[in-house]
Amino acid sequence: MVNLPEASLIVIENLCKSFDDGAEAGVLNNISINIKEGDLVSLIGPSGCGKSTFLRCLNCLELLDSGYIRVGDVELSRKSVTQKPDERMLDAAHKMRVEVGMVFQGYNSLFPHKTVIQNIMLGPLVVKKTPEPEARETAVKLLKKVGLESLANKYPSTLSGGESQRAAIARALAMNPKVMLYDEPTSALDPELVGEVLQVMKDLDSEGMTQIIVTHEMQFARDASDYIVFMDKGEIVEFDDGDVLFTNPKNSRTKEFLRHFTGTGMAVNC
Repeated sequence: MVNLPEASLIVIENLCKSFDDGAEAGVLNNISINIKEGDLVSLIGPSGCGKSTFLRCLNCLELLDSGYIRVGDVELSRKSVTQKPDERMLDAAHKMRVEVGMVFQGYNSLFPHKTVIQNIMLGPLVVKKTPEPEARETAVKLLKKVGLESLANKYPSTLSGGESQRAAIARALAMNPKVMLYDEPTSALDPELVGEVLQVMKDLDSEGMTQIIVTHEMQFARDASDYIVFMDKGEIVEFDDGDVLFTNPKNSRTKEFLRHFTGTGMAVNC
């Protein structure tokens, strides 16, 4: 477990998740990590290593098979996959979804029949029963935060990929989450649009938002992260400060992965 000196906002212990696909090993195998409030954490690793499933379990889009998750004051635990979800477990999962915002890989996740501002207002109106004037005021502030105030009344089909992802971030922030999760939010974007999305994450980091990002943007991970977690085969293999992990990785699996990024302008000493 990553034992950090400060009180942790997120505590995960022995998280396991598998799918009935005949695989010998689970997608996640006894994942344990603590993340303190305000940290920006990048998850890196080869495709299929469990990074996205880890986020989906943390957001309760996938219910853990076994283990323990705490976000703030909300706790969710399960002894084994044979333990059927009861009302208490499902209630905790619902509460955790409210605490944890998520932005997905594709930039077409906005509701196409609603304007940008309507997309952002929808969650607070429906889930939190926020009065419409308050929800609209919050949406306007968030659009300004992500640089989209002039596009409030546009429909998603008229936005660029970068604009759509920034709108998706604003929509997640409208629920006032304690944690923001991003599942490769720039992978589907043209290169010139990547920077505008990454800048929003940097701005949120400066404001103290706790963020966990699955990314292949290695330079961003190294420059912006408080620390980087390398995953492989459903396990946390290594974690460290970006400068340390990229220049002096300790595990052979980490070294092998990072060798792919030599010659890309990054100094990786493996």
